Amino acid sequence: MGKFVLKTNSKVDEIFANYPEKVREKMQFLRALVIETAEETEDVDELQETLKWGEPSFVTKNGSTLRMDWKEKSPEQYAMYFQCTSRLVHTFRIVFDGKFQYEGNRAIVFGLNQKIPELELKECIKASLTYHNVKHMITLGI
Repeated sequence: MGKFVLKTNSKVDEIFANYPEKVREKMQFLRALVIETAEETEDVDELQETLKWGEPSFVTKNGSTLRMDWKEKSPEQYAMYFQCTSRLVHTFRIVFDGKFQYEGNRAIVFGLNQKIPELELKECIKASLTYHNVKHMITLGI
């Protein structure tokens, strides 16, 4: 495996700093999980952490953009967003039946007091970070 490189846009830290404290902790956990998963994934040698639509986002050479955010209009939840035109969320529903709460075909939604099933979420993250390499597989390599 090659050397892993993380490139972070400095504006991402500003977004995290502006979340309410209780939310910031949850969002930092998701952020760390994405970075950890990228480091552990053979097909990912570079992860770009940037902003898309003002939300923390992750981009890889062979992946589908992965975003995350908390919104004031739904203060008790936060979410991880996937490209709605991909098969990602559809596949997560099939493979992880009942493990997650979804928003249409674009997001996994978490309650602020919810325990996150980490191993399953890491599989979802990995599928997104390597999407263009696994999209031909029935369950995206999960």
